[in-house]
Amino acid sequence: MLTVIGETLIDEVVSDTASPRAHVGGSPMNVAVGLARLGHPAQFVGRYGDDAYGRMIQQHLRKNSVLSPFGPDAHPTSVATARLDPAGGASYEFQLVWDLPELQGNAADLLNGTTLLHTGSIATMLVPGAAEVLRLVEQAHPRATITYDPNCRPTIIRDVDFARAAAERFVALADVVKASDEDLEWLYPERSAQDSARAWLAGNCSLVVVTRGSKGPWGICAAGEVEVRAPATSVVDTVGAGDSFMAALLGALVDLELDGAHRREELHRITQEQLTAVLTYAAQAAAVTVSRAGANPPTRSELSRLNYPV
Repeated sequence: MLTVIGETLIDEVVSDTASPRAHVGGSPMNVAVGLARLGHPAQFVGRYGDDAYGRMIQQHLRKNSVLSPFGPDAHPTSVATARLDPAGGASYEFQLVWDLPELQGNAADLLNGTTLLHTGSIATMLVPGAAEVLRLVEQAHPRATITYDPNCRPTIIRDVDFARAAAERFVALADVVKASDEDLEWLYPERSAQDSARAWLAGNCSLVVVTRGSKGPWGICAAGEVEVRAPATSVVDTVGAGDSFMAALLGALVDLELDGAHRREELHRITQEQLTAVLTYAAQAAAVTVSRAGANPPTRSELSRLNYPV
């Protein structure tokens, strides 16, 4: 079982010239859906309210065969609202609740059978829930591979020193970290994204990957550094591309049987050839996602037809 813990929310687009549009979002939730579509049993640990938007989230998880151990709570579902001006410019408003009191006393059940735990984004930085997520990761570490994507949101967590300290707490526990070059350049403006990744690898990580948009991903492991070209594709939008990349990256490592704390040493010995194959697979997943609207990750059969096996 692969467990993803983090936020889910509704992305709402409002303008004076069109009807409001709403769709299910949230980086960790997108990763859980991406894993399930790639054929990996996944459960999503997050929160949503007992309201119309919460029911949208429930339906989306159920439709994609993602298990959800917690039901709705008494708070409203979190919403990110983009308000478009007549020229198409957007201003953003956030109504976020991030607290998981249900974790108290349920961690053992949630982690039973979990070989990989993924988290990141708002969930690892927004209080009070971030502390609960950190405790779950600490409990999972002796039994599961830990993976992390900071997926920084400077419009929500504006204090870069606070965000850096939060990210480093999770990096210290993580076996695999994926970050965008924008994330790393915001967290560490005095050095390159690659140098920041090298510094993170010098801790406990086995693998650090940097996504660079159209430049393609770059990764580093104990065996060395590799980079992969981004596949050529027609871009509709980039919504969810990083989450699709993350899901495929994790799915590829599971396919290589490198998940689970008992395989931590094997993961640390991943070869450059294996890392190249993993990044190629993940880049193709992201390319499929950007070729169509919204956070719509590919299925395993779609990637198989594109001849990108791990």
